[in-house]
Amino acid sequence: MSEHTRPDRETREAERDEAKAEHEADREPTRDEEKAADELELDPEVAESYEDATERGAKQEGEGRIP
Repeated sequence: MSEHTRPDRETREAERDEAKAEHEADREPTRDEEKAADELELDPEVAESYEDATERGAKQEGEGRIP
C-alpha cells in the first residue's frame, strides 16, 4: 500500500476551483441510449429502498438537515 501524502497548496486550490466550477453533461443521450434506458426493468428492492430514503430525507429535522 502506498504511503499517505498531504496535498500541497496548488492541489488544494485546484480542487477548490473545480468544486466551484459549473458542471454540465457532455452531451444529450442518443435515441438508442434513451431507448435502452427505458427498456430496463427496475429491481423492486432497489425501488423500495429509494422510496424509503426519499421519504426519510423529506421528513428529516434538526442538525444536518439541508433546507
